[in-house]
Amino acid sequence: MTILSEDSSLPNIIVLLIEWFEQKAADLPWRQTDNPYYIWLSEIMLQQTQVTTVIPYYERFIQRFPTIKALAEASQDDLMKMWEGLGYYSRARNLQVAARQIMKDYGGKLPTSAAELRMLKGIGPYTAGAIASIAFGESAPVVDGNVIRVFSRVYNIEDDVRQQVTKNNIWELAVSLMPDVPAGRAGDYNQALMELGREICRPRNPLCIICPINQHCTAFKMGIQNERPVKSKKAPTPHYDVTCGVIRNNRDELLITKRPVDKLLGGLWEFPGGKVENGESFEEGLARELQEELGIEVDVGDFFIQVQHAYTHFKITLHAYECRLLPESPMPQCHDCDEFQWVHVDNLTDFAFGKADRKIVEELQQRPYKLL
Repeated sequence: MTILSEDSSLPNIIVLLIEWFEQKAADLPWRQTDNPYYIWLSEIMLQQTQVTTVIPYYERFIQRFPTIKALAEASQDDLMKMWEGLGYYSRARNLQVAARQIMKDYGGKLPTSAAELRMLKGIGPYTAGAIASIAFGESAPVVDGNVIRVFSRVYNIEDDVRQQVTKNNIWELAVSLMPDVPAGRAGDYNQALMELGREICRPRNPLCIICPINQHCTAFKMGIQNERPVKSKKAPTPHYDVTCGVIRNNRDELLITKRPVDKLLGGLWEFPGGKVENGESFEEGLARELQEELGIEVDVGDFFIQVQHAYTHFKITLHAYECRLLPESPMPQCHDCDEFQWVHVDNLTDFAFGKADRKIVEELQQRPYKLL
């Protein structure tokens, strides 16, 4: 790894960061507790998610599932409903798998070391280090996007941080600094690094003038802080056209299906449909998908709503159509779903949907009787 820093006093940033954190730390609900379960939960929720978004979810979640035991025993539908809207739903599923591991293998208590924590589902090196240092005081490092950005500027790292070798080298750098962290302060130091990256050492237009370690930041001294970290361009994000049916039966109920637990958005409910193939119209693709997924025949009617949505690695345009189950159609059978239900429009909010499908639910609540 190419580090161009000439400042021999860089380890001093540790003391400066801890002092800054003592004075400026944000007042967050998971910082008001020493409950390891709550700290673990907060770290999982904060992955790829803004702090302001997480707070209300965190507070509702610990009220509904106040203990690891309660989480382990929760139904999948109850769990996913509590997570609805937070995104990255595999986090919720993994959280429950880990809770059940803890009940079975650890007597209901969260392991205390980073090494043991990594044995749990959904906990990688960063999360293990954060939990171990914050909840248990272990001298374990953390490296997330915020820390990568801070180190890239402080140490003026010229290598592409999208490359795994660079990430590995930054992790080794973080490990090498831990012996200089005062005993029992690893949690404060790690939180300070992450908060500095989030609040001051921001991706664009960092607030270098008020940064507590600006005198130790090589990129700032060179005036190139906006050129760090170095990142190669991402590949173009693919886009797919997807259709779904807002399907009514003769009792005016709507058909919804639950996604397989091992697929994207697993455990969430949706309006059934799928990707449109080359050469198909949206209506033709929808009819085909419904036959393949559920074995049903429908009358694809008028266009209902279009929803744009971006996932981590691709984007979709979801085209929803009004549909009627034909009288001669077989009853639905799950060929590519875990479960289906016929539901009255007023009861749709009892089920957990992904963001794109929630737009359809919201539209149905605005005009529930358009489908006649």
